[in-house]
Amino acid sequence: MIDVVRAGLLTTIQDLGRHGYRHLGVAMGGALDRLSLEVGNRLVGNRPDAAGLEITFGPTVLRFPRATRVAITGTEFGATLDGKPVYSWWSLPVQAGQELTLNGARRGMRGYIAVAGGIDVLPMLGSRSTDLAGGFGGLGGRALRDGDRLPVGVPPARPGSWFSPDAPEFGVKAPAWCKFVLVNEPVRRGRHPANVPWAVPIRVLAGPEYDSFTASAHSAFWDDEWLVTPNSNRMGYRLAGTALERQQKADLLSHAVLPGTIQVPPNGQPIILMGDAQTTGGYPKIGAVIQADMWKLAQVRLNGSIRFLPTTPEEAHYALLEERTYLRQIDAAIAMHEERCARQPALAALQAK
Repeated sequence: MIDVVRAGLLTTIQDLGRHGYRHLGVAMGGALDRLSLEVGNRLVGNRPDAAGLEITFGPTVLRFPRATRVAITGTEFGATLDGKPVYSWWSLPVQAGQELTLNGARRGMRGYIAVAGGIDVLPMLGSRSTDLAGGFGGLGGRALRDGDRLPVGVPPARPGSWFSPDAPEFGVKAPAWCKFVLVNEPVRRGRHPANVPWAVPIRVLAGPEYDSFTASAHSAFWDDEWLVTPNSNRMGYRLAGTALERQQKADLLSHAVLPGTIQVPPNGQPIILMGDAQTTGGYPKIGAVIQADMWKLAQVRLNGSIRFLPTTPEEAHYALLEERTYLRQIDAAIAMHEERCARQPALAALQAK
């Protein structure tokens, strides 16, 4: 079990989401920064889709009654283990009784804690993710509270493995330090007051109703720097900027929407649908954020600013391929180290002879 000493502002159990139920009105949900959760699970020896904790802003304090292994990914929290500083993107051994403290998020919005064995709550519709709107999944369909106890699955590591609690800590390069996250766009200072000084570039494909907007709306969409308003959540990011007007203002029939869809309601202020978004909507769709940039969007703080960059389907596929390549490189590095660890006892026995 894990004891939740302090839950923080909004901490939920999330995995990679529910798939195959949107036709029934069930949101996909799951970790908003999927890349961070996948890396975290790799660092503790879990399957990539194991359930972990999504922490929004913090602060959060967890106590571990039994020895285990954890990884912190996502934004930097200035974390400590029994008062000793520990770092994000590292696999950390934790001894029985130790407390992990994540202070307030320093830059981004969300952090993830993966624990060996995963958070072992009851799966609902094939996922352990918390659906806050539906009130199911996770722990009672709600955010965690102080005093909660979380069940943990059987750790996958064998004794002497790189992932066992007695193995040394190790880490990987964070995505932010990798070349694949770079986009061909000059850095610009945001025009909105923001917790981050620069507008985050987000690549977007034109949507089905893009041509129904005016030329001035097209210019504003690509050239303006959009503020992520405090009235944003896991369902959608509400943006503030130049109002986007349509040439054709006819109503649309309700239609299917997906996470990443950028809708424009009558007030002209875009809404980017996130993981917990509804499955249908009637607002015109001016664009869609590419899948490879959804994790970046999830880390933009409230009152932070973003900038949309036009892209093509080919570029979107290549960006996703680069992200998957990064994960395969982590898999390869871990497999090589595990192989070396497995050979060490045999080498030691030969040397003893």
